[in-house]
Amino acid sequence: MNRDHKAALVEELAEQIRSAEAVFAVDYRGISVSDAAQLRTRLRESDTRFRIVKNSLSERAAEKAGAEALKSMLEGPTAFAFVGGDAALAAKALGEAGRALGTLEFKGGLMDGAELGADEVRAIARLPARPVLESQLIGTIASPMTGLVRGLNGLIAGLAIQLQQIAEQKPAAEPEPQPEAEAPEPQPEAEKPQESEADEAGEAESEE
Repeated sequence: MNRDHKAALVEELAEQIRSAEAVFAVDYRGISVSDAAQLRTRLRESDTRFRIVKNSLSERAAEKAGAEALKSMLEGPTAFAFVGGDAALAAKALGEAGRALGTLEFKGGLMDGAELGADEVRAIARLPARPVLESQLIGTIASPMTGLVRGLNGLIAGLAIQLQQIAEQKPAAEPEPQPEAEAPEPQPEAEKPQESEADEAGEAESEE
């Protein structure tokens, strides 16, 4: 490989490091060409590319990409897995292949710019796949929200019932007292007409 090819490869690796969701470094000693091909096929499920490159070129690419943490992992035969999709699925595929082949020991990696140790990558490999995690997250968020909505609905319904009960228990309004009719003032008795002297004289004559 001439200098131009090496420079192009370094630039390609640096771009893959920069654009990857995660980068996992593994020791590939003992893996055969056919096993590596099978692993690459399986890793496509998580949009992951498995690459075996000389450490010197990988180191230059890591430096160019600003991923200094990867340089410390380049001791002994080292392959990189550049993850573009589900990191948990990629780590799981690497871990299962490593157990089956007796190789592919994790060295560490990067995720979202943060350095990962070998134990952290193994922990990622034990996680459920992304769709499962997303459904669990949605369930976790939805449950409190559902409870909150139900609680608010219950509170509103209870308040409405209480207001209705208060309205039913309130006594009917008493009619306002009407002012009593004033008793008519007593009228003075009519004076009896005095008998005239002529009447008295007539009565006297009749008696005689």
